[in-house]
Parts: sequence; structure tokens; C-alpha cells
Amino acid sequence: MPVFKLLDVIALLKDVPKKKLIKGQVGTIVEQLDDNYYEVEFINKKGETIALESLKGSDLFLLHFEFESA
Repeated sequence: MPVFKLLDVIALLKDVPKKKLIKGQVGTIVEQLDDNYYEVEFINKKGETIALESLKGSDLFLLHFEFESA
């Protein structure tokens, strides 16, 4: 069962130098490619896409904006 779902907001757990993305960079899941890979969109402050990258779920951290029970 996948950990992430469409439109989840994530943070990178590692640098992705080829796309100039750094650990902690925030993005949005825009596609689930298989059980362990996700297409993630990263945008700038203007809302423009700066990178679209296929990433392993183990390289992503789910961000929470509302209280959820552990």
C-alpha cells in the first residue's frame, strides 16, 4: 500500500543535484508511477514549475498541516 497519495505535500529527504533541488525542498505529488515511485512537482513563489521529478517514496517526507492522531 502506498504511503503517499495524489496532491500530498512532501519535503525531500536528500539533495537532487541534477534538478538543483535540496534536502527540505517542498513539492506536491502529482502522479503515482508505481508502488514506490512518485512524480513530484516543485514550484517557485510565483507558482511556476521549477522541476518535475520522479522520486522514490523513501526519499520523501509527508508534511502535515492539520492535527492527526499518531
